[in-house]
Amino acid sequence: MIREQLIELWRRFGTTHPLPWGLAIGIGLLITLAVAASTDLLALPTLESENVSDLIRQTDGTVQYIVIFVMAAVPVLEILVVVPIGIGLGLNPLAVALFAFLGNVLPIYGIIVLYDRLKTWWENWTDSNSGPSKRRKRALVLWNRYGLPGLALVSPVATGVHLAAAIALTVGSRKRSVAVWMTAAIALWTILLTAGAYYGIGYITGL
Repeated sequence: MIREQLIELWRRFGTTHPLPWGLAIGIGLLITLAVAASTDLLALPTLESENVSDLIRQTDGTVQYIVIFVMAAVPVLEILVVVPIGIGLGLNPLAVALFAFLGNVLPIYGIIVLYDRLKTWWENWTDSNSGPSKRRKRALVLWNRYGLPGLALVSPVATGVHLAAAIALTVGSRKRSVAVWMTAAIALWTILLTAGAYYGIGYITGL
């Protein structure tokens, strides 16, 4: 039922909004709907979107944006979940985008700065597990096929930005390049998600 609703909304949206702006908003719209409709679509292992909504809703004022900042820094959630939820709750879209972006990107810089110290631990932790996880395998495949730019651009939806940054450093990417590409990718996705959530929710409520 959910899939049919998403497809129908996509069709109706696509006939009234030109490319490429309409496509960007449409992508954000689908992601927003997916988060709102079913947490299973994103396979969140610990925190569900309802829990995030409750955490933000139970606070007010500046504290709400601090919660968004913290939630965006959580590897499982990140901007893909936090931005649509924040805007869906009626918060200021620009503030949501800013705090979510900072929350998502600052841990990347921490990973880059501390990577040399954490490298041995990371390698030992990886070896101690029964083979690479699906997300690590996916990240390696993406890096081998598309390089750092491709991995960075798809990491928010494919692997998570934190894991993507760690994998990129593990396989020998330069720290500055990782910082630049991951920052650019997170900024791009933040803009797309913010625009998609803002206009998408307005479009839905106007149906």
